[in-house]
Amino acid sequence: MAKPDHLLPRRRLIKGAGASIVGAALTNALPVAAADQPSDIWSSEYWAKKGDVPLWMYRKRLGAPKADEVARPVVVFVHGSSVTSRVFDLSVPGKGEYSTMNEFARYGFDCWTLDHENYGKSGRTSSNSDIASGVADLKAAVEVITRETGHKKFHFVGESSGALRAGAYAMVAPERIDRLVFAAFTYKGEGSPTLTKRAEQVDYYRTHNMRKRDREMIRSIATRDKPGTSDPAVMDVLAEVELQFGDQIPTGTYLDMTANLPVVDPEKVLAPVLLVRGEFDGIATVADLEAFYNKLPNGDRQFVILPGTAHSVVLAINRALFWHATRAFLTMPTPIAT
Repeated sequence: MAKPDHLLPRRRLIKGAGASIVGAALTNALPVAAADQPSDIWSSEYWAKKGDVPLWMYRKRLGAPKADEVARPVVVFVHGSSVTSRVFDLSVPGKGEYSTMNEFARYGFDCWTLDHENYGKSGRTSSNSDIASGVADLKAAVEVITRETGHKKFHFVGESSGALRAGAYAMVAPERIDRLVFAAFTYKGEGSPTLTKRAEQVDYYRTHNMRKRDREMIRSIATRDKPGTSDPAVMDVLAEVELQFGDQIPTGTYLDMTANLPVVDPEKVLAPVLLVRGEFDGIATVADLEAFYNKLPNGDRQFVILPGTAHSVVLAINRALFWHATRAFLTMPTPIAT
């Protein structure tokens, strides 16, 4: 059989965020001219309601909103299984910038994030906060974002199960999606050493809605796949921030990732997609992600492997590679010929 033109040959798999994959001219990348922007980062808290469940939301951008300003593109950051939305706005004195939200606010984006049900400041229920629950969270959150910004379409950047949440949301609300970035994504999970190990506790995930998350578990984010790709001192700061919300975290996304994959059908994801994998990611193999990539229907798609990073690209030592690849993708010029 002839090989379809859109399939990704292995020899063309792009390793690193080089010019060949993210070479959009960065002189044109800022959504709003930097010279026209105030230097201070403004932030505010909001609340969404999913039925009776309050969902905490957070926003950052350069300068407070003004009625007569040029609209800024909105990007929504979606957190994963074992952390809250603080992972996107971490302050680590003496270690450089670790706030993805600060970085993208400086690029000219209107940045939003939220704590999913049973995470962080959001409401506590008896739910296990699985991927389907996360989709409902995003449905509630976008209503607040639309009210505050006037936008009806948004970029979504999800990491790990946050990418699954964003992808599942994109399937049911394609009209709300501009561009999608799936970092540390998992399709079927085949060949994953981490998921194979995690599946040993699948009966526990089926029968318990919460699981233990202690300091050592959070620290393991830096060492599980490849020591040296993340700074352990940064994980200590993350642990301090996260454990203020307790040492229990929902099991729902773990159950979905060990027993219910795939939860995102690539053929139903219609928006442009950037698929980002850390070189040493122990959850999704290259083959697993290639299979997903090759089934995406939109020709506007990219697959990037970031060298010297593991599962968590947001808090990696080489996190600037993730910022660069994501920024370039979100600011791609509109194609003239289609």
